[in-house]
Amino acid sequence: MNFSELGLCDELSQAVADLGYTAPTPIQEKSIPYVLMGRDILGSAQTGTGKTASFTLPMIEILASGRAKARLPRSLILAPTRELAAQVADSFEKFSTYHKLSMALLIGGVSFADQNAALDKGVDVLIATPGRLLDHFERGKVLLTDVKILVIDEADRMLDMGFIPDVERIVGLLPPLRQTLFFSATLSDDIKKLSDKFVSNPKVIEVAPPASTADTVAQHLTWTSPKGKREALRSLLNSEDVKNAVIFCNRKRDISTLVTSLKRHNFSAVALHGDMTQSARLEALQKFKDGEVPLMIASDVAARGLDIAGLSRLAEAKDAPAKSKGKAAKAKADKSGVDGEKTTKAANSNEKKADGERGGRGRGRGRKAEAHPGELPPPPDCKGDTLHDTGHVPAFLLR
Repeated sequence: MNFSELGLCDELSQAVADLGYTAPTPIQEKSIPYVLMGRDILGSAQTGTGKTASFTLPMIEILASGRAKARLPRSLILAPTRELAAQVADSFEKFSTYHKLSMALLIGGVSFADQNAALDKGVDVLIATPGRLLDHFERGKVLLTDVKILVIDEADRMLDMGFIPDVERIVGLLPPLRQTLFFSATLSDDIKKLSDKFVSNPKVIEVAPPASTADTVAQHLTWTSPKGKREALRSLLNSEDVKNAVIFCNRKRDISTLVTSLKRHNFSAVALHGDMTQSARLEALQKFKDGEVPLMIASDVAARGLDIAGLSRLAEAKDAPAKSKGKAAKAKADKSGVDGEKTTKAANSNEKKADGERGGRGRGRGRKAEAHPGELPPPPDCKGDTLHDTGHVPAFLLR
Protein backbone atom coordinates (compact mmCIF):
# COMPACT_ATOMS: atom_id res chain seq x y z
CA MET A 1 0.00 0.00 0.00
CA ASN A 2 1.17 3.54 -0.74
CA PHE A 3 0.12 6.85 0.77
CA SER A 4 -2.17 7.86 -2.10
CA GLU A 5 -4.32 4.78 -1.40
CA LEU A 6 -5.05 6.15 2.08
CA GLY A 7 -6.99 9.06 0.56
CA LEU A 8 -4.23 11.67 0.66
CA CYS A 9 -3.95 14.13 -2.20
CA ASP A 10 -1.22 13.93 -4.84
CA GLU A 11 0.67 16.88 -3.29
CA LEU A 12 0.96 15.14 0.08
CA SER A 13 1.93 11.83 -1.52
CA GLN A 14 4.64 13.68 -3.44
CA ALA A 15 5.90 15.45 -0.30
CA VAL A 16 6.20 12.11 1.48
CA ALA A 17 7.94 10.54 -1.52
CA ASP A 18 10.39 13.45 -1.63
CA LEU A 19 11.40 12.54 1.92
CA GLY A 20 12.15 8.98 0.83
CA TYR A 21 9.13 7.15 2.26
CA THR A 22 7.01 4.87 0.10
CA ALA A 23 4.81 2.76 2.40
CA PRO A 24 2.87 3.79 5.52
CA THR A 25 3.49 2.18 8.90
CA PRO A 26 0.64 0.23 10.55
CA ILE A 27 -0.47 3.14 12.76
CA GLN A 28 -0.51 5.44 9.71
CA GLU A 29 -2.36 2.91 7.56
CA LYS A 30 -5.07 2.44 10.19
CA SER A 31 -5.38 6.04 11.42
CA ILE A 32 -5.23 8.27 8.34
CA PRO A 33 -8.48 7.09 6.66
CA TYR A 34 -10.49 7.59 9.88
CA VAL A 35 -8.97 11.03 10.51
CA LEU A 36 -9.97 12.03 6.97
CA MET A 37 -13.51 10.84 7.77
CA GLY A 38 -13.65 13.28 10.71
CA ARG A 39 -13.72 10.55 13.38
CA ASP A 40 -12.22 10.99 16.83
CA ILE A 41 -9.20 8.72 17.29
CA LEU A 42 -7.85 6.90 20.35
CA GLY A 43 -4.55 5.58 19.04
CA SER A 44 -1.79 3.54 20.62
CA ALA A 45 1.52 2.41 19.15
CA GLN A 46 5.08 2.11 20.37
CA THR A 47 7.33 5.11 20.12
CA GLY A 48 9.11 4.99 16.79
CA THR A 49 6.23 3.71 14.66
CA GLY A 50 5.23 6.97 12.97
CA LYS A 51 2.44 8.41 15.12
CA THR A 52 3.37 11.99 14.20
CA ALA A 53 2.73 11.46 10.49
CA SER A 54 -0.50 9.61 11.27
CA PHE A 55 -2.07 12.90 12.37
CA THR A 56 -0.02 15.60 10.60
CA LEU A 57 -0.63 14.22 7.08
CA PRO A 58 -4.46 14.05 7.28
CA MET A 59 -4.54 17.39 9.12
CA ILE A 60 -2.78 19.05 6.20
CA GLU A 61 -5.32 17.48 3.83
CA ILE A 62 -8.26 18.72 5.93
CA LEU A 63 -6.88 22.22 6.48
CA ALA A 64 -5.90 22.75 2.84
CA SER A 65 -9.18 24.59 2.30
CA GLY A 66 -10.01 27.62 4.42
CA ARG A 67 -8.11 30.52 5.93
CA ALA A 68 -6.95 31.29 9.45
CA LYS A 69 -7.93 34.47 11.29
CA ALA A 70 -5.70 36.55 13.54
CA ARG A 71 -5.27 34.95 16.98
CA LEU A 72 -7.76 32.20 16.05
CA PRO A 73 -5.85 29.01 15.18
CA ARG A 74 -7.78 26.41 13.20
CA SER A 75 -6.12 23.39 14.83
CA LEU A 76 -4.10 22.67 17.97
CA ILE A 77 -1.42 20.07 18.70
CA LEU A 78 -0.38 19.65 22.35
CA ALA A 79 2.98 18.00 23.15
CA PRO A 80 4.57 17.36 26.57
CA THR A 81 8.08 18.72 25.90
CA ARG A 82 9.66 21.55 23.95
CA GLU A 83 11.81 19.20 21.90
CA LEU A 84 8.87 17.01 20.90
CA ALA A 85 6.77 20.06 19.99
CA ALA A 86 9.62 21.43 17.87
CA GLN A 87 9.97 18.06 16.16
CA VAL A 88 6.25 17.96 15.32
CA ALA A 89 6.60 21.47 13.89
CA ASP A 90 9.53 20.33 11.76
CA SER A 91 7.51 17.37 10.45
CA PHE A 92 4.60 19.67 9.61
CA GLU A 93 6.87 21.98 7.62
CA LYS A 94 8.35 19.06 5.64
CA PHE A 95 4.98 17.47 4.85
CA SER A 96 3.29 20.76 3.88
CA THR A 97 5.87 21.67 1.25
CA TYR A 98 3.21 21.86 -1.46
CA HIS A 99 0.56 23.55 0.70
CA LYS A 100 0.38 27.17 1.81
CA LEU A 101 -0.49 26.55 5.45
CA SER A 102 0.79 28.65 8.34
CA MET A 103 2.09 27.30 11.60
CA ALA A 104 3.14 28.68 14.99
CA LEU A 105 5.21 26.96 17.66
CA LEU A 106 4.60 28.02 21.28
CA ILE A 107 7.25 26.66 23.65
CA GLY A 108 9.11 28.01 26.64
CA GLY A 109 12.55 29.55 26.41
CA VAL A 110 11.63 31.47 23.24
CA SER A 111 10.72 35.15 22.89
CA PHE A 112 7.03 35.97 23.43
CA ALA A 113 7.30 38.75 20.85
CA ASP A 114 8.13 36.40 17.97
CA GLN A 115 5.34 34.03 18.98
CA ASN A 116 2.85 36.89 19.29
CA ALA A 117 3.78 38.13 15.82
CA ALA A 118 3.04 34.70 14.35
CA LEU A 119 -0.32 34.50 16.16
CA ASP A 120 -1.33 37.98 14.99
CA LYS A 121 -0.98 36.88 11.37
CA GLY A 122 -3.30 33.91 11.93
CA VAL A 123 -2.17 30.27 11.92
CA ASP A 124 -3.69 27.10 10.53
CA VAL A 125 -1.78 24.86 12.92
CA LEU A 126 -0.77 25.78 16.47
CA ILE A 127 1.77 23.47 18.10
CA ALA A 128 2.37 24.09 21.79
CA THR A 129 3.32 22.83 25.20
CA PRO A 130 0.47 23.30 27.70
CA GLY A 131 2.20 25.82 29.96
CA ARG A 132 3.29 28.24 27.25
CA LEU A 133 -0.11 28.06 25.53
CA LEU A 134 -1.86 29.05 28.77
CA ASP A 135 0.63 31.90 29.22
CA HIS A 136 -0.40 33.30 25.84
CA PHE A 137 -4.10 32.77 26.53
CA GLU A 138 -3.93 34.59 29.87
CA ARG A 139 -2.22 37.50 28.14
CA GLY A 140 -5.07 37.64 25.63
CA LYS A 141 -2.81 36.81 22.69
CA VAL A 142 -4.62 33.70 21.48
CA LEU A 143 -8.25 32.54 21.34
CA LEU A 144 -9.20 28.88 20.98
CA THR A 145 -12.84 29.19 19.96
CA ASP A 146 -12.14 28.40 16.29
CA VAL A 147 -10.13 25.18 16.80
CA LYS A 148 -11.62 22.43 14.66
CA ILE A 149 -9.00 19.71 15.23
CA LEU A 150 -7.30 18.94 18.57
CA VAL A 151 -4.34 16.55 18.84
CA ILE A 152 -3.09 15.37 22.23
CA ASP A 153 0.27 13.71 21.54
CA GLU A 154 2.05 11.37 23.97
CA ALA A 155 -0.85 11.49 26.43
CA ASP A 156 0.72 8.99 28.82
CA ARG A 157 3.79 11.23 29.04
CA MET A 158 1.49 14.19 29.78
CA LEU A 159 0.02 12.16 32.63
CA ASP A 160 3.46 11.26 34.00
CA MET A 161 4.63 14.89 33.92
CA GLY A 162 1.54 16.24 35.69
CA PHE A 163 0.23 18.25 32.72
CA ILE A 164 -3.29 16.84 32.73
CA PRO A 165 -4.87 19.71 34.78
CA ASP A 166 -3.48 22.18 32.22
CA VAL A 167 -4.69 20.01 29.34
CA GLU A 168 -8.17 19.78 30.88
CA ARG A 169 -8.28 23.56 31.23
CA ILE A 170 -7.19 24.03 27.61
CA VAL A 171 -9.80 21.55 26.35
CA GLY A 172 -12.44 23.50 28.31
CA LEU A 173 -11.57 26.56 26.22
CA LEU A 174 -12.18 24.75 22.92
CA PRO A 175 -15.50 24.49 21.09
CA PRO A 176 -17.36 21.27 21.97
CA LEU A 177 -17.88 20.44 18.29
CA ARG A 178 -14.42 19.47 17.11
CA GLN A 179 -12.37 16.46 16.05
CA THR A 180 -10.04 15.08 18.71
CA LEU A 181 -7.05 12.84 18.01
CA PHE A 182 -5.70 11.27 21.20
CA PHE A 183 -2.41 9.38 20.90
CA SER A 184 -0.47 7.50 23.55
CA ALA A 185 2.32 4.92 23.62
CA THR A 186 0.15 2.84 25.98
CA LEU A 187 -3.56 2.53 26.68
CA SER A 188 -3.58 1.86 30.41
CA ASP A 189 -6.74 2.11 32.49
CA ASP A 190 -5.74 5.62 33.58
CA ILE A 191 -5.24 6.71 29.97
CA LYS A 192 -8.59 5.26 28.91
CA LYS A 193 -10.37 7.07 31.74
CA LEU A 194 -8.61 10.26 30.74
CA SER A 195 -9.51 9.87 27.08
CA ASP A 196 -13.21 9.63 27.98
CA LYS A 197 -13.06 13.33 28.93
CA PHE A 198 -11.73 14.41 25.54
CA VAL A 199 -12.96 12.11 22.76
CA SER A 200 -16.45 11.21 21.59
CA ASN A 201 -17.19 7.75 20.18
CA PRO A 202 -13.56 7.32 19.09
CA LYS A 203 -12.14 4.78 16.70
CA VAL A 204 -9.73 2.79 18.88
CA ILE A 205 -6.53 1.88 17.03
CA GLU A 206 -3.92 -0.35 18.65
CA VAL A 207 -1.07 -1.69 16.57
CA ALA A 208 0.92 -3.41 19.34
CA PRO A 209 0.26 -5.22 22.62
CA PRO A 210 0.30 -3.00 25.74
CA ALA A 211 3.77 -2.04 26.95
CA SER A 212 5.47 -4.09 24.23
CA THR A 213 8.80 -3.15 22.74
CA ALA A 214 9.12 -2.18 19.09
CA ASP A 215 10.59 -4.88 16.84
CA THR A 216 13.37 -2.48 15.88
CA VAL A 217 14.74 -2.41 19.45
CA ALA A 218 16.93 -5.12 20.98
CA GLN A 219 17.25 -5.01 24.78
CA HIS A 220 20.19 -6.22 26.84
CA LEU A 221 21.16 -5.95 30.51
CA THR A 222 24.49 -5.96 32.26
CA TRP A 223 24.49 -6.59 36.01
CA THR A 224 26.79 -4.49 38.12
CA SER A 225 27.03 -2.89 41.55
CA PRO A 226 25.72 0.65 42.09
CA LYS A 227 29.24 2.00 42.46
CA GLY A 228 30.50 0.14 39.41
CA LYS A 229 27.94 1.42 36.94
CA ARG A 230 30.02 4.19 35.42
CA GLU A 231 32.92 1.81 34.93
CA ALA A 232 30.52 -0.72 33.36
CA LEU A 233 29.18 2.02 31.08
CA ARG A 234 32.68 2.98 29.95
CA SER A 235 33.46 -0.67 29.32
CA LEU A 236 30.38 -1.01 27.12
CA LEU A 237 31.23 2.16 25.20
CA ASN A 238 34.75 0.84 24.58
CA SER A 239 33.86 -2.75 23.71
CA GLU A 240 30.75 -2.18 21.59
CA ASP A 241 30.63 -0.50 18.20
CA VAL A 242 28.86 2.61 19.50
CA LYS A 243 28.33 5.16 16.78
CA ASN A 244 26.24 7.37 19.06
CA ALA A 245 24.26 6.87 22.25
CA VAL A 246 21.69 8.56 24.47
CA ILE A 247 22.23 7.89 28.18
CA PHE A 248 19.39 8.77 30.55
CA CYS A 249 19.71 9.89 34.17
CA ASN A 250 16.79 10.81 36.41
CA ARG A 251 18.52 13.68 38.26
CA LYS A 252 20.15 16.74 36.78
CA ARG A 253 23.12 16.59 39.16
CA ASP A 254 23.79 13.01 38.03
CA ILE A 255 23.88 14.25 34.43
CA SER A 256 26.53 16.82 35.27
CA THR A 257 28.60 14.27 37.19
CA LEU A 258 28.39 11.68 34.41
CA VAL A 259 29.34 14.20 31.70
CA THR A 260 32.36 15.27 33.76
CA SER A 261 33.34 11.63 34.38
CA LEU A 262 33.08 10.67 30.70
CA LYS A 263 35.09 13.70 29.57
CA ARG A 264 37.75 12.82 32.16
CA HIS A 265 38.05 9.45 30.44
CA ASN A 266 38.34 11.01 26.96
CA PHE A 267 34.73 10.57 25.85
CA SER A 268 32.93 13.41 24.08
CA ALA A 269 29.51 14.11 25.63
CA VAL A 270 26.85 16.83 25.97
CA ALA A 271 24.11 17.29 28.57
CA LEU A 272 20.40 17.81 27.93
CA HIS A 273 18.00 18.64 30.78
CA GLY A 274 15.21 21.00 31.76
CA ASP A 275 17.33 23.56 33.63
CA MET A 276 19.24 24.49 30.48
CA THR A 277 18.09 27.43 28.39
CA GLN A 278 16.14 26.52 25.27
CA SER A 279 18.95 27.75 23.01
CA ALA A 280 21.47 25.59 24.89
CA ARG A 281 19.15 22.56 24.69
CA LEU A 282 18.66 22.99 20.96
CA GLU A 283 22.39 23.49 20.43
CA ALA A 284 23.25 20.32 22.38
CA LEU A 285 20.62 18.30 20.52
CA GLN A 286 21.80 19.60 17.14
CA LYS A 287 25.44 18.76 17.90
CA PHE A 288 24.35 15.22 18.76
CA LYS A 289 22.15 14.84 15.64
CA ASP A 290 24.95 16.17 13.41
CA GLY A 291 27.40 13.64 14.84
CA GLU A 292 29.65 16.34 16.27
CA VAL A 293 29.28 14.77 19.74
CA PRO A 294 28.58 11.01 19.96
CA LEU A 295 27.17 10.85 23.50
CA MET A 296 24.17 12.74 24.92
CA ILE A 297 23.46 12.50 28.65
CA ALA A 298 19.82 13.39 29.09
CA SER A 299 16.99 13.64 31.57
CA ASP A 300 13.40 12.68 30.79
CA VAL A 301 13.10 15.86 28.72
CA ALA A 302 14.40 13.68 25.85
CA ALA A 303 12.80 10.42 26.87
CA ARG A 304 9.95 10.32 24.40
CA GLY A 305 9.58 10.77 20.70
CA LEU A 306 12.77 12.54 19.60
CA ASP A 307 13.71 11.74 16.00
CA ILE A 308 17.41 10.91 15.81
CA ALA A 309 18.41 9.19 12.59
CA GLY A 310 20.86 6.30 12.88
CA LEU A 311 20.79 6.05 16.67
CA SER A 312 23.11 3.25 17.75
CA ARG A 313 22.51 2.81 21.49
CA LEU A 314 20.30 3.89 24.37
CA ALA A 315 21.10 3.46 28.03
CA GLU A 316 19.43 4.50 31.25
CA ALA A 317 20.99 5.48 34.55
CA LYS A 318 18.06 5.97 36.88
CA ASP A 319 17.11 5.57 40.50
CA ALA A 320 15.23 2.41 41.38
CA PRO A 321 12.98 1.69 44.37
CA ALA A 322 14.86 1.27 47.61
CA LYS A 323 17.08 -1.80 47.85
CA SER A 324 16.82 -2.86 44.23
CA LYS A 325 19.85 -4.08 42.36
CA GLY A 326 21.77 -1.80 40.01
CA LYS A 327 21.78 -2.64 36.30
CA ALA A 328 23.30 -1.05 33.22
CA ALA A 329 21.47 -1.29 29.93
CA LYS A 330 21.90 -0.69 26.28
CA ALA A 331 19.64 -0.97 23.24
CA LYS A 332 19.96 -1.09 19.50
CA ALA A 333 17.44 0.71 17.29
CA ASP A 334 16.83 0.93 13.56
CA LYS A 335 14.94 3.48 11.45
CA SER A 336 11.20 2.82 11.23
CA GLY A 337 8.30 4.61 9.54
CA VAL A 338 7.85 8.12 8.26
CA ASP A 339 8.85 9.67 11.55
CA GLY A 340 12.23 7.96 11.40
CA GLU A 341 13.92 6.57 14.44
CA LYS A 342 12.67 7.64 17.83
CA THR A 343 14.38 7.51 21.17
CA THR A 344 12.69 4.63 22.98
CA LYS A 345 13.62 3.73 26.56
CA ALA A 346 15.54 0.49 26.56
CA ALA A 347 16.02 -0.61 30.19
CA ASN A 348 17.11 0.69 33.59
CA SER A 349 20.54 0.89 35.18
CA ASN A 350 19.33 2.57 38.41
CA GLU A 351 21.87 5.36 38.75
CA LYS A 352 22.38 6.27 42.42
CA LYS A 353 23.78 9.50 43.82
CA ALA A 354 27.10 10.28 42.17
CA ASP A 355 29.75 8.39 44.08
CA GLY A 356 32.66 10.31 42.56
CA GLU A 357 35.61 8.78 40.79
CA ARG A 358 37.99 9.17 43.72
CA GLY A 359 38.48 6.02 45.69
CA GLY A 360 35.27 4.43 44.43
CA ARG A 361 36.67 2.57 41.47
CA GLY A 362 36.86 -1.16 41.81
CA ARG A 363 35.30 -1.41 45.26
CA GLY A 364 33.10 -4.43 45.53
CA ARG A 365 34.65 -6.23 42.57
CA GLY A 366 35.29 -9.89 43.22
CA ARG A 367 32.68 -10.07 45.98
CA LYS A 368 29.55 -12.04 45.34
CA ALA A 369 26.39 -9.95 45.46
CA GLU A 370 24.19 -10.71 48.44
CA ALA A 371 20.45 -10.15 48.58
CA HIS A 372 19.02 -8.38 51.60
CA PRO A 373 15.42 -8.68 52.78
CA GLY A 374 13.10 -7.21 50.14
CA GLU A 375 15.75 -7.17 47.40
CA LEU A 376 15.68 -8.94 44.10
CA PRO A 377 17.85 -12.08 44.06
CA PRO A 378 21.39 -11.56 42.78
CA PRO A 379 22.13 -12.45 39.15
CA PRO A 380 23.62 -15.87 38.45
CA ASP A 381 27.36 -16.22 38.29
CA CYS A 382 28.24 -15.64 34.66
CA LYS A 383 30.83 -14.02 32.43
CA GLY A 384 30.29 -11.53 29.67
CA ASP A 385 28.21 -8.43 29.16
CA THR A 386 25.51 -9.41 26.67
CA LEU A 387 22.63 -11.85 26.89
CA HIS A 388 24.33 -13.98 24.25
CA ASP A 389 27.51 -14.20 26.34
CA THR A 390 25.87 -14.80 29.70
CA GLY A 391 22.97 -17.01 28.67
CA HIS A 392 20.93 -15.30 31.39
CA VAL A 393 17.60 -13.89 30.18
CA PRO A 394 15.64 -11.91 32.84
CA ALA A 395 12.13 -13.21 33.29
CA PHE A 396 10.43 -9.91 32.41
CA LEU A 397 11.97 -10.00 28.92
CA LEU A 398 10.25 -13.33 28.27
CA ARG A 399 6.72 -12.14 29.09
